[in-house]
Parts: sequence; structure tokens; C-alpha cells
Amino acid sequence: QVQLVESGGGLVQPGGSLRLSCVASGSIFRINAMGWYRQAPGKQRELVATIASGGSIEYADSVKGRFAISRDNAKNTVYLQMNSLKPEDTAVYYCNAEGVVVTTIIRPFASWGQGTQVTVSS
Repeated sequence: QVQLVESGGGLVQPGGSLRLSCVASGSIFRINAMGWYRQAPGKQRELVATIASGGSIEYADSVKGRFAISRDNAKNTVYLQMNSLKPEDTAVYYCNAEGVVVTTIIRPFASWGQGTQVTVSS
């Protein structure tokens, strides 16, 4: 199984910046897509940004131009640079990854982290 651990959340003023990190560990053969989702109180989880192994990136319209996703394949890590933060960005941010693991056989995986809190407030 693959474990994901997020870090970098915190309290920031509107207009400020944060950088989130997510490290994947386990018997990873290959990671295809990695991404960030967020969930605000009383709301369902929504996609923020994804990055595929081929380099293609997609952003939610609400964060386009403000957030940037990147990955370091050698470290099995995905990052989310968040700039010009707004109060509506307040949420728990979750990392996810899908790909292939290998133990006795190869098989696909899809995993979620436990989340990191981002609060944007004056």
C-alpha cells in the first residue's frame, strides 16, 4: 500500500502565500498522476490541481493563475505553491496519487493523505 503525508498548512493573511508538500511512500513502482483536493466545512471535496507523469497540469478555475503544482519524481513528492490567498481558499487540503505498486505482483493503487489545514483570515 502507498501512504501519503501532507505538510505546510497553517494560518495566513489574505494575499499571503503557503507551500504545501506531500510525500508518498511504499512499494512504488510508478506514480502516474498526483494532485491536490480541498474540502471546506460543510462542502464536498473538490479538485484543486493535478499533474500527470507526462507533465500535463490541470487547475480548478478558482485557483488558476494563483496556485502552481509541481512534482519531484525522485523524492515521490508533489508540491502546491499557493499565492494571493483568499478567505475562500480556507479548507483542509488533501493529497492524492495513483499509479502502480509492486510486491509479489504489480497492481494499481490510488491513495489519499490525511490532509493539512489551510486558513486564510485577517
